[in-house]
Parts: sequence; structure tokens; C-alpha cells
Amino acid sequence: MGPKAQKGGKPNKQANAAAKAALKGTHAGKTRKVRHSTSFHRPTTLEVSRTPLYPRKSIPRQPRLDAGKILIHPLNTESAMKKIEENNTLVFIVDTKANKRQIAGALKKQYDVDCVKINTLIRPNGTKKAFARLTADVDALDIAATKLAIV
Repeated sequence: MGPKAQKGGKPNKQANAAAKAALKGTHAGKTRKVRHSTSFHRPTTLEVSRTPLYPRKSIPRQPRLDAGKILIHPLNTESAMKKIEENNTLVFIVDTKANKRQIAGALKKQYDVDCVKINTLIRPNGTKKAFARLTADVDALDIAATKLAIV
């Protein structure tokens, strides 16, 4: 049963809200949050960026593998020279942590040559050897003679 009207003829808003709350009950509006994960993560809050009074590092860290550190030296053994002449392939000793993409990037940066394919292997003494097959428009013998000075 709703509240009675006041003298003005309009029911009081507060009285209507109280009547609705009484009909619903006190626990009717509460719902439990459905959790889909077994682990609980604290809610993220606003993180204010720090304003330090002095830099924590005096100089920024240099990258571990840049173009100069990746390519250690070209190889000029008989088999490497045969690869240069017959297969248009340059042979390098490279850093053991360098991957094929990094080796290709270092060759592009240092010697301005594009590679079709790079094969790598770890030698028994623990160093990594890279075979860089150059594109058809670039002559490996010319690169070895002019830029590498190994022929």
C-alpha cells in the first residue's frame, strides 16, 4: 500500500522511495560478482609517474649487439673463397648470440649489401659461422675485394 498524498495532492518523493525499499527488502539489490578466473588480481589504480631528483643511471645502457659487435671478422679460408667465387656467398665469424635477422641487418648497415639467405652453424671451438648468400645483382667477389679486402 502506497503512501498517502500530502495536502498539496502530490505524494512525497522520499516517502515513495521508502515504500519501494520496504517492498524490495534490504538485500534485494545485492548481486555477487561472477569470477571467471581462479586467481585474484588486485584492481589497478592510478599510478602517478615518479619525478626523481637525480637520474638513477649516469649514462643509458648501450645495446648488447650492434652492427659492429655482431660481425666479428670475415673468413678467408680456401672453402670460404670457393663459396665467394662459386655461390656468391660471404662467410663471416659472428657473435654466438646474434640471430639471422640481426646478421642480415648488420651486413646491410656495414657493407650495404642485401642477403637472400643466411645459414649459420656453431663451430667446434664455440664460435658461430654465418654464410650470407647475396642477391644476384651484387657480386660477392667484388664486395670481398673492395669492402672486405680479403681477396
